[in-house]
Amino acid sequence: MAARTKARKRALDLMFEAEQRGLAPADLLRERLAKPVTEHALAELTADLVTGVSEHRDQLDELITTYAQGWTLQRMPAVDRAILRLGAFEVLYSPDVPENVAISEWVGLATELSTDDSPRFVNGLLARLAEVKPTLA
Repeated sequence: MAARTKARKRALDLMFEAEQRGLAPADLLRERLAKPVTEHALAELTADLVTGVSEHRDQLDELITTYAQGWTLQRMPAVDRAILRLGAFEVLYSPDVPENVAISEWVGLATELSTDDSPRFVNGLLARLAEVKPTLA
């Protein structure tokens, strides 16, 4: 697994864990940076993704809800919520990452970790966000 893919997976793990524990993702990130639970330090990309989602969460949730076509955030599996928030952040706010690469990475994680229908759903929603990105200013 490539280093950037591992960093995305760790960001997903942190986002999922934070939700399950009822913590703010930024708080869990600070906790993990201060007291790592593994022998491997968190990658800068992991921290950037979690911080970015935390800073833009309201807008990301609004956009996900708008383009999810009948799916509320609460109705989605928790792992899909985390994937969509992270993927939307990367598509919308990471100009150094090509949109198609970001989408592919998050669809891959949905394939590995979520339901059979999740990859198609994640792909469609993130592709739609990439399409409307120029109009979001």
